[in-house]
Amino acid sequence: MSEDEKGRAKAEQAEGKLKEAAGRLVGNERLTAEGRAEGAKGDARQAKEKIKDVFKR
Repeated sequence: MSEDEKGRAKAEQAEGKLKEAAGRLVGNERLTAEGRAEGAKGDARQAKEKIKDVFKR
């Protein structure tokens, strides 16, 4: 996994969790959903990079 993509995936996951928690705290369903979506995007990016690493070997 390239370090740039790995860092970006982790950042998206962390930001998504933060948004989701903030949305729950203030009762904002839209913010909660945005956080979940952003976290899922980070998960997908990480999975993509892991698959790329498998085929490099």
